[in-house]
Amino acid sequence: MTMRNSLFVLLIAPLLLSGTVLPAAADGPAWRDLHKEVEEGHLVGLTEIMDWLEARYEGQILEVELEQDNDDGRIEYEVEMIGPQGQVVEFEFDAESGKLLSIEGVNIDAMKK
Repeated sequence: MTMRNSLFVLLIAPLLLSGTVLPAAADGPAWRDLHKEVEEGHLVGLTEIMDWLEARYEGQILEVELEQDNDDGRIEYEVEMIGPQGQVVEFEFDAESGKLLSIEGVNIDAMKK
């Protein structure tokens, strides 16, 4: 199963069935309109982030979070992946632009395609 299919089965399918684009624990008025924000092009969809990762890194996605930074209000995707050598790496993306903000973890170069 490809990285995209694995993520779809584990994260996306349940979210689509629930009618939201966020984990079930996310709630409140600030999060309710995110699907609309993606549809209107104000936020990058998770598919674009997954395409970027799949083109550049080997591994399996363990977790995806969509968070709002308390300091500046920026909405960010945090994607945690496990690499072929068991290394865990976190990628952080700006949800408005899709730009990679940071990568944290060990042996990151071994995951590069």
